[in-house]
Amino acid sequence: MFNLKDSISYIWPIISKYKRSFFFIYILFISRPLLSNTIVPIFYKKIIDLVVTPGVDKSLLTNSLFKYVAMIAVSFAMANIFMRWGQFLVTRFQSSVMKNLMDLTFSKLQNHSYTFFADSFSGSLVNKSKKFVKSFETVHDIILDNFWQPFIAFLSIFIVFFIQSYPIALVFFVVYLLYFLIIISMSKKTIQAYIEKAQADSKVTGYIADALVNILATKASSASAREIESFKIVTAEEDFLRFRAWNMANKQQIVQSILIVFVQVFCVFLAVELWISGKITAGMFLLIQSYSITLGNYFWDLGRSMIRFTEATSDMKEMIDIFKKVPDVLDPEKPEILKIKDGNLELKDVSFNYLNGTEVLNNFSLKINKGEKVGLVGHSGSGKSTITKLLMRFVDISEGEILIDGQNIKNITQDDLRKNISYISQEPILFHRSIRDNIAYSKPEANEEQIIESSKAAHADEFISRLIMGYNTFVGERGVKLSGGERQRVAIARAMLKDAPILILDEATSSLDSISESYIQDAFNELMKGKTAIVIAHRLSTVQKMDRIIVLDKGKIVEEGTHKELLTRNGFYADLWNHQTGGFLE
Repeated sequence: MFNLKDSISYIWPIISKYKRSFFFIYILFISRPLLSNTIVPIFYKKIIDLVVTPGVDKSLLTNSLFKYVAMIAVSFAMANIFMRWGQFLVTRFQSSVMKNLMDLTFSKLQNHSYTFFADSFSGSLVNKSKKFVKSFETVHDIILDNFWQPFIAFLSIFIVFFIQSYPIALVFFVVYLLYFLIIISMSKKTIQAYIEKAQADSKVTGYIADALVNILATKASSASAREIESFKIVTAEEDFLRFRAWNMANKQQIVQSILIVFVQVFCVFLAVELWISGKITAGMFLLIQSYSITLGNYFWDLGRSMIRFTEATSDMKEMIDIFKKVPDVLDPEKPEILKIKDGNLELKDVSFNYLNGTEVLNNFSLKINKGEKVGLVGHSGSGKSTITKLLMRFVDISEGEILIDGQNIKNITQDDLRKNISYISQEPILFHRSIRDNIAYSKPEANEEQIIESSKAAHADEFISRLIMGYNTFVGERGVKLSGGERQRVAIARAMLKDAPILILDEATSSLDSISESYIQDAFNELMKGKTAIVIAHRLSTVQKMDRIIVLDKGKIVEEGTHKELLTRNGFYADLWNHQTGGFLE
């Protein structure tokens, strides 16, 4: 269920930046219900009472009529001026708040851990982000036009009636209060239906995004027909939930129509009875009907806008739920500054389980000394990549400690930790930006000479210099305009530019051809000088020259030593070496 309090807690701090505009807007928007809908009908009442009163002096009648007509004209003019002024302020206010909300949304998403994004559709997150910001505009418009103005109209009309005849005021208050309570009660179920519809909408968007990102796999597997059928199942669920939400909204509007007709007829009957009994004048009769029609229109719009409000707040709820979700990996409240002198790494009695309960590491310990180059090898699922994720704090350990020069990384901010580690993943991570921007991402202040130098060291300059736009070439979404090896070399150049004291290579050469690999091995050897390095490899040739090779199986160290030592033992590592196919572990 949508919780308005939760939304306000996130949105109000942003609105408060513009609180002067916010309050002034609501003051200006009082003008229409107060002037046009409440005060003007009073002048009409006075005109009617003057006209139907027998024996009134003509000159007095004429002067009074001109006075009331002038007041009516001034009231309409002032209401129009204030409303237009208010609209200009609303435009500036909403645009500024929406910009800040988008910034907040992006910031909140950035604070979530690797696991959160691994479990979420990126397309769905994009859709939720855009809907959240757009929903603010819709909700604010509805509050301003369909909640605030009817409230002011109802309050001012009630005060007028109370002054004129408190029994009439009491009747109006009870009738419209009952109408409002019935609509609110009906809206609760409609809100839940729209929440489920919004979730289905996001699921469809996420499915489309996932299918498009993996379109090559779909084409290569001749799976287009299968994907289309699977998509039909997803859209069928969306169709069912959408129809149910819309149908409930239609039923709500039918009830609203009946209630409005009942209220209007009741007001006519009341006015006629009072006029016949001589308790009200003809002008008062007109005033009652005028107010009845005004409130009827306002409350009809209110009922219809409740449906739009429901849909908008349902869209908003999806992102609010993400805001409320505590990130899996948190920075300490009082962080230490990471001080790397030597670059010693230690995993001490580390245990790690995935959320589904799968155990990956159990009381795992490993020491890597200053400047040591350590290779991690083993079959898939042995825990190699998990160790790198834990070192980077993409995920947090369940038990134990991870130390860098004796400092527990849990006591260090994630940014501080990662600034001191160069990380190259198996899957190159590139933005749809220029090659220059991608390389300089690890060191934004780098100059052109430094960028080119790191590119040459990674053998990336060789292909970049052949491109028409050179370093200004945009690489496409996820770097699709480059080959796998080219993407990897750009990522390696980025790490070389960063020049952090600790280096993690997570199967970083697996996408390279043999010639490129030989070049990059030389670059890696130069890069690793004076650094503590961890290298994960499927291709065992990439770890032959490591100071030490750690052999993992089912999250445990089964062997360790140099390449030659491990082959001599004729154990697990030797078996891996002998069973390679094309240089890769199976």
